[in-house]
Amino acid sequence: MPHAPSPAPGPTDVAREPAAAPLRAQAEEALRRLVGRPDARLRDDQWAAIDALVTGRRRALVVQRTGWGKSAVYFVATALLRAQGAGPTVIVSPLLALMRNQVDAARRAGIRAETINSANTEEWEAVHARVAAGETDVLLVSPERLNNPGFRDEVLPRLATDAGLLVVDEAHCVSDWGHDFRPDYRRIRTLLGELPAGTPVLATTATANERVTRDVAEQLAAGMRTTDGSRPAGDVLVLRGSLDRESLALAVRELPDHASQLAWLTRNLPRFDGSGIVYCLTVAAAEQVAAHLRGAGLPVRAYTGQTDPAERLECEQDLLANRVKALVATSALGMGFDKPDLAFVVHLGAPSSPIAYYQQVGRAGRATARADVVLLPGRDDRAIWDWFASMAFPPERDVRETLAALDQDGGALSTAALEPRVSLRRGRLETMLKVLDVDGAVQRVRGGWRSTGEPWEYDAERYARVAATRGSEAQSMLEYVATTGCRMAFLRAALDDAELEAGWACGRCDRCTGTTADTVPDEAAVEAARGALSVPGVELTPRRQWPSGMSALGVPLSGRIGADVGAEPGRAVARLDALGLGGALRALFAVGPDATPDGPLPVALRAPVTAVLDAWGLGHVDGVVVVRSTSRPQLVEHLASGVARHLGVPVVGAVAAPPGTPPSRHDVNSAQRLADVVRRLDLDLGPAAREGLPGRTVVLVDDRYDTGWTVTVAARLLREAGAAAVHPFTLALG
Repeated sequence: MPHAPSPAPGPTDVAREPAAAPLRAQAEEALRRLVGRPDARLRDDQWAAIDALVTGRRRALVVQRTGWGKSAVYFVATALLRAQGAGPTVIVSPLLALMRNQVDAARRAGIRAETINSANTEEWEAVHARVAAGETDVLLVSPERLNNPGFRDEVLPRLATDAGLLVVDEAHCVSDWGHDFRPDYRRIRTLLGELPAGTPVLATTATANERVTRDVAEQLAAGMRTTDGSRPAGDVLVLRGSLDRESLALAVRELPDHASQLAWLTRNLPRFDGSGIVYCLTVAAAEQVAAHLRGAGLPVRAYTGQTDPAERLECEQDLLANRVKALVATSALGMGFDKPDLAFVVHLGAPSSPIAYYQQVGRAGRATARADVVLLPGRDDRAIWDWFASMAFPPERDVRETLAALDQDGGALSTAALEPRVSLRRGRLETMLKVLDVDGAVQRVRGGWRSTGEPWEYDAERYARVAATRGSEAQSMLEYVATTGCRMAFLRAALDDAELEAGWACGRCDRCTGTTADTVPDEAAVEAARGALSVPGVELTPRRQWPSGMSALGVPLSGRIGADVGAEPGRAVARLDALGLGGALRALFAVGPDATPDGPLPVALRAPVTAVLDAWGLGHVDGVVVVRSTSRPQLVEHLASGVARHLGVPVVGAVAAPPGTPPSRHDVNSAQRLADVVRRLDLDLGPAAREGLPGRTVVLVDDRYDTGWTVTVAARLLREAGAAAVHPFTLALG
């Protein structure tokens, strides 16, 4: 019968089973002790996977829905293998939340579990010692550890030799066709090739369509070796089951704007039983939504990739204990977070693929008869998807530029030292280097990265196919919103569910029932939310440190930015990735076919600008200086003149590039951006302004604060010309 995914009893428990007892009887007795139910039985596919691992020492890929019991497979298999004298199980696990769930579950079952991840660095040495002493049954490792030079060169070889079972959890991350590809997972292919012959391997995921399943299975098969030749290499057991989730009641509610969405959340979250998750697409949106709901009296917390690790743990514990109604989260709270009674999942903004959406909604309803799952799509979802898509593997010229820089140096370069020599931003540069490391073109060593000198080919065709697949998935997500058919059937089809029968319908979703369980908020609630979203003003924190390595670019700037040349804290109207005003700013700064033509400041943004200026508390100001734009000259000049009029001061000058200079690149890293700004910008002050600038306070007006280097360099020029204080003001932050 079905059971919640839980670990099996420890090896000492299994060892007490009579030696002659059939293996399945041992496994099911272990399972019964584990879940505390005398009627618990393994599913047939669970047993098939356990038998393949323990008896056949095979490699297996299990693709099953969330709540099916994939973790029970590897914990039961661990217990049986340890009872037979096998080494510890190594589990590669992608998220801290997942690790904490798994370690706690294993320990409750008497399995000695340890973890190595970025949040417990002070424990690594002791953990390594316990593993070496044979005192650990399960070691959970975060994927980034696989690429750490010390771990890779010193710890990983021992684990590969001694491991009794290797588990790759959330295995779709191995494939660049998967919705959540992670370069660190690519190192697993190397680990697989280093395992002794006959070491069983289990890969599990709930979110792999046929393409991803095939790719992961091929990677599992790579480097397989047999002890006696009786089993051919490439023999990977693949177990795929139905992806229907019988407890999920899917619905989509299309609302006209973010204010309506916030009002909907405020009205409907209290109506849902239990506690749940509200997913947002960006960090800024998650923080805004959480603040709004707390202001409405709802006990919620924000959970994002920028949340402190200790606070994340508190958030998880609060949700598990139902001390909060919801966590308002980004995808940082996703794979593997295990709360069987999670009662609802709401998305404010749609993920970029049905596969990613299925993975996130799968957190709900594992042990409840019903869980409400509601999608509130946003009109700007596609713009956010496009931004994330722009972070894909870089063009060949950027890759070759990086390889050439490493070849030229000959030794190891840290990411910070490499950054001034290339154009990529740091996050994208690090992701690319991890891929090149697995491909053998570079190697991560102590001190940074070095070139291996090995030939490397840019697989443009594959990268283009992956990008096309991402675009197709995004279109499919729009079709999910618009479908008139069963929503669960749509998701199952998107994941190539082989058990989906023609004409099948769940009978639970809004399309099947023709009804929704929510309540539409009244206009007063919407207006209240709109007012909250329209409150403008975000602080701009000035840069305090020049990037390292600027001398390599011919720019003699280093160390701290002196107080005598730095900017004061400034203000932006709103964050570019925020709800409310953020949407108006995204439309204003859009590029490509949707670009807004240059012109005066849009009427909808004029009142927010004056509101920020009024609330700022600047005190005495002597003048305004404009940062002239090569791409939006009318917008910035109109903004600066409007600011000057509102403050009752003149526009006293400008900071600008020489006439005819083409627009500069903004898609480069911090060092390259600073070098470009230093070379381009000059101070343009009239004679009267030059004489009157010493000791004066000015407001520096620009359209957007991104890296912050334009404002920083402009402030430096003004301070060197005698200005006593420079206060930056921009429309957008981000």
